[in-house]
Amino acid sequence: MHSHMRKLITKAQTVVANRDRGATAVEYALIVSLIAVVIIVAVRALGVDIDAAFDAVTAAI
Repeated sequence: MHSHMRKLITKAQTVVANRDRGATAVEYALIVSLIAVVIIVAVRALGVDIDAAFDAVTAAI
């Protein structure tokens, strides 16, 4: 009886640990996605400014 209860507790702990790992993976995926969006927005915003700067230099030459 004692060993059956111990196996049940061990199995429950394993299920909970695996569920936490899955949640952590999802959280990291969301963070990476958010960082990617921020980088894309920053590159697009800076791209316009850099393009304008090159146009100004070209016009000055």
